[in-house]
Amino acid sequence: MRGRAKPRAATVALLVATATLTTAGFFWLPGAAGANVLTPEAGPSPNAEKINELYKIVLYIGLAVIGTVWAFLFYSLFRFRARRGREAPQISGNASLELGWTAAAAAIVAVITVITYIYLDDITHPVASGPEAVAEARDQFATINQPPPPGDKSLDIQVSGQQFLWRYQYPNQAVSFHEMVVPRDTTVTLTLKANDVIHSWWIPELGGKLDAVPGYENKTWFKATETGTFEGQCAELCGAGHYAMTAKVTVVEPAAYQAWVENQKEEFEEGQRLAQEQRRQIEAELAQ
Repeated sequence: MRGRAKPRAATVALLVATATLTTAGFFWLPGAAGANVLTPEAGPSPNAEKINELYKIVLYIGLAVIGTVWAFLFYSLFRFRARRGREAPQISGNASLELGWTAAAAAIVAVITVITYIYLDDITHPVASGPEAVAEARDQFATINQPPPPGDKSLDIQVSGQQFLWRYQYPNQAVSFHEMVVPRDTTVTLTLKANDVIHSWWIPELGGKLDAVPGYENKTWFKATETGTFEGQCAELCGAGHYAMTAKVTVVEPAAYQAWVENQKEEFEEGQRLAQEQRRQIEAELAQ
């Protein structure tokens, strides 16, 4: 019987080792091959990086707990299994063991809580804009429930969600839909609101998601240190067209941002002029 037990034990040990190595392999895949397989997307924004780090810490603690539980489980299955001519031991309880794992679980929760609070300020508090921050970023403030960034310099953009698109209002009267354009290395503070139902702003590579609620303003921030395009999706079911409510943030160099803003302002002013002309024409026709 012992000869048969050894191959079985070896087989189970091999399966457990294979599963463990496979799971661990996801975290060691090089470059893009293993990017965001089991962890959040993390882009060039400090808050997104901190969210990713915190997630990994909690994940590794969880994997350690699972590995420990599995080790004791398989040890118990083989150590206390029934054999021919001998019944398996019947254990009704063990007060010391039960108190031990209860205390261990409480300690793990306490450790995770402390680590989370250590990371929380870096996730929720805006950082300072870089030295190349655009002029519009000066003297703009994050307000109410979000502290201002160091130096009180940020580009504050009003984000309005409505079925099924996002509208962006810039401090210099420029307006855009669906795509937000921001300068690199500038702290961007967002004031979110909704015009109809609850929506949820989420660009994974630029930080956590935040709800846009009718009649209430929420605030978040990001600071992209690299140029590029980062895409996201409304993360709150908001109606039949929810699937189409995507979002995009394009990060450009400060000079390109200034040019884009000027173009948007010209288009906005031209639209207003055309609207006024059309209104005058309609009023003239009605007066005849």
